[in-house]
Amino acid sequence: MTWRRTLATARRVLEQLRHDPRTIGLIIVVPTALMALLAWILTDADFHKYGPPLLGIFPMLVMFLVTSVATLRERTSGTLERLLSMPMGKGDFVFGYAVAFSILAVIQALVVAGVSFLLLGLEVRGSAWLVVLVAVVDGLTGTALGLFVSAFARTEFQAVQFMPVALIPQLLLCGLIVPTDELPRVLEWISWLLPLTYAFDAMQHVAMNPTPDTRFWIDLGVVAAMAVALLAAGAATLRRRTP
Repeated sequence: MTWRRTLATARRVLEQLRHDPRTIGLIIVVPTALMALLAWILTDADFHKYGPPLLGIFPMLVMFLVTSVATLRERTSGTLERLLSMPMGKGDFVFGYAVAFSILAVIQALVVAGVSFLLLGLEVRGSAWLVVLVAVVDGLTGTALGLFVSAFARTEFQAVQFMPVALIPQLLLCGLIVPTDELPRVLEWISWLLPLTYAFDAMQHVAMNPTPDTRFWIDLGVVAAMAVALLAAGAATLRRRTP
């Protein structure tokens, strides 16, 4: 893997997405609209409680969906096979996608957080920039997870079908519905193997504490490490084409 090829891949992906307004809308507009809907249906107190965690969860969901479908499309169209026949490794492809979607995750987090804090009145005790940071790392994790699971799908519909398997259990076990320490012991152990648990915990710390503590940085580091591990697994399992 070389950075020149990785960045060239990222540039190609961004150029393709620039001409795809529906995907841009899914990445930028949909999470913003969901936060606006949340602010509309909840009381101010509930919005301040549930808004920050969901601001971190939405990027993971959206980036997973977009990345898994986009990667599978590259494989089924034969683009990936042509690229890998040139001096390009799987790592160049996977990490190039990660760089491209990381840039989009930054834009997404800035837009959604900006609307949430400036227009919708969302409040946290910690720094709003830490909320953006967690949202970006969550978006990267969703990208990495999407790249990984796309290797096991043969059609775009199958890639979408992986969402309930890969993400809904994380939503149920991350602490959003029931605190993790109140889960049955086995489910609590499973929850600490899932990246969304640490992302949720990090967002909770920002929402409730004026300054980040050691636990916040540990949570953020664990999510980032899981993202890197998933990217490596994605590079290892990536196939040139769909049989």
